[in-house]
Amino acid sequence: MLTLAPRMSRAQPSAIMEIALNAKRLAAQGRDIISFSIGVPNFLPGDHVYQAARDALEHDSGQYGSNRGPDALIDAWLGSLERSGVSGYGRENVATGVGAKHVLFNVLYALIEEGDEVLIPTPYWTSYVDMLDVLGAKNVFLSCSAEQSYKLRPEQIAAAITPKTRVFMFNNPSNPTGMVYTKEEIAALAAELVKHDIWILSDDIYREMIYDGIGWQHLVQAEPKLRDRVILIDSISKTYGMPGWRVGFLAGPEIIANACVILNSTAITNLPEVVNAAAAAALSGPQDVTGGKCKEFSARRDKVLECFSRIEGMTCPRPQGAFYAFPNISFAFGRKHRGEALSDDVAVCKAMLDGVGVACVPGSAFGEPNGMRISYTCKEHELPDGLARIERFFGELD
Repeated sequence: MLTLAPRMSRAQPSAIMEIALNAKRLAAQGRDIISFSIGVPNFLPGDHVYQAARDALEHDSGQYGSNRGPDALIDAWLGSLERSGVSGYGRENVATGVGAKHVLFNVLYALIEEGDEVLIPTPYWTSYVDMLDVLGAKNVFLSCSAEQSYKLRPEQIAAAITPKTRVFMFNNPSNPTGMVYTKEEIAALAAELVKHDIWILSDDIYREMIYDGIGWQHLVQAEPKLRDRVILIDSISKTYGMPGWRVGFLAGPEIIANACVILNSTAITNLPEVVNAAAAAALSGPQDVTGGKCKEFSARRDKVLECFSRIEGMTCPRPQGAFYAFPNISFAFGRKHRGEALSDDVAVCKAMLDGVGVACVPGSAFGEPNGMRISYTCKEHELPDGLARIERFFGELD
């Protein structure tokens, strides 16, 4: 009998998407569901982005484009990086892809041999592990609990490094926790990483979504010697409310950028002209929509934390970026809700969906089974109702 390649046995669907789809199914059946599950920004870009797309359609060449990405798009993204304080990269250091997820997969495909070790701080974004499992990597998890504010410490890197370590994954601000590393914390990590000859994948797609005026810091700023081994990953999805447009970027050593250009030529050829034009306009045009949403999401974050502070037993390190909160819900384990036993994070999230119609993602999907992720980018009127339901749910525990 004909079969699939063995690596497909390691491929898993996105746990986050599965929960989001289940919430949609229940809503379609008439249930009153509020979803805090999927990490979409739920706003649209400015009018200048749509005008750029219309102009591109009117002047469509109908031809293949660049495997790397057009100069105008690359220059717009490099300009965006410079506004954030990261400079020194040229077009030869850049490659584009169909969203940051595609770029990330290309980079890992170019770097990883089966059996290579990859260091992954937990909690982690689920797709890191999904991709690495397909590629046959050995995932080495560095546990960062709520007690250490979900942040990695330099000594954890030092203890985990072996001769087989190939890649270190780093996400700042963090999905799923919303935590942001300070300048001092970044400097300490950089001082440890520079001692080790490994690749560093820096997932920076939430760099514009930072609150409380703390600013964004980067490893290559803290330690320029890391530049020849760091690969920055970015996209327009979160910053500009454009997840469906699917535009991602990398900046790094020329050898990595060229490898991903080759993979693009093999797999996708190029991004569409209209998409390129819209993305370039978002990056180089007015930034008022993004700035306004940052203020709005910061206020939403405060409401989420206010709710959590009223729930006896719940703790949550203060998120200062992205649009997630990741409370520790282990206080509920072993208790019951309306007679249903809550043995773990999955049971808690299932009971919450069944009992009060709120969808959250169990922390075990992110490698931290004591927590759950809440994405607070829902419709404005849904946030207070959803938080009230969560508070009611935990208040009903026996």
